[in-house]
Amino acid sequence: MSLKIISAEERLKNHTGVKMVIFGPFGIGKTSLLNTLEQPTLCIDMEAGLLAVQSWNGDSINVRTWEEARDIACLLGGPNPALRSEQPYSQKHYAHVCNQYGDPKALQNYSCVFIDSITVASRLCLQWAKSQPEAVSERSGKADTRAAYGLLAQEMIAWINQFQHIPNKDIIFVGILEQRFDEFNRSHWSPQCEGAKTANEIPGIVDEVISMVGIKTNEDQPAKRCFICQTINQWDYPAKDRSGALDVIEPPHLGGLLSKIKQHRKQ
Repeated sequence: MSLKIISAEERLKNHTGVKMVIFGPFGIGKTSLLNTLEQPTLCIDMEAGLLAVQSWNGDSINVRTWEEARDIACLLGGPNPALRSEQPYSQKHYAHVCNQYGDPKALQNYSCVFIDSITVASRLCLQWAKSQPEAVSERSGKADTRAAYGLLAQEMIAWINQFQHIPNKDIIFVGILEQRFDEFNRSHWSPQCEGAKTANEIPGIVDEVISMVGIKTNEDQPAKRCFICQTINQWDYPAKDRSGALDVIEPPHLGGLLSKIKQHRKQ
């Protein structure tokens, strides 16, 4: 088998899609970002929280269990040939979900997948992990919390990676951003996810990490919603811009943000 080398010209022609996670506090309007997307979008709704976008002209799938979350990711991303047959996202798993849910070609019509939310996904995953045999101590027969959280991290990272490798779709995760305090009462902002390892690994997987927050640009005016997009920012909000296209502060318009990133790629 010859080594496949992708030229710069081929790489520029490929539509890889933007993989992004947007964190924001409760009620900031993360779900409402759906209204700013003009491209065909599928919302994976884990929160049963689409009341804010009742009039949104798009399709959604309700997900209530971790097994369903894995199946949808497998259906959208296809099989990973590197995995063993008993593993999630393997060829066997893909054949199973195709048989259960039907032909995945119907999903090709969507150029964007909006996942609401990664916070709830981690809760579903932890609930599932605690019920697995690996989360029970062989010695005592009691629940092994450490093993459950280890399984949680493994599952969540594999799930996010499954979406990350979908080549031709924009993937948008949203999640809760919370303020925490250390033992010296110093505050910092971090993603709200079950398991510290999951929260720490997310920024290294996706292309863009955005904090959607309220910022005062003028002391005489009320705070305005905005996107914080660069790692070095005066508020220390979690952020990362792999595209190099974004300013520190961007308007809270998801459609406009995606267009700016894609336009920069063409230059």
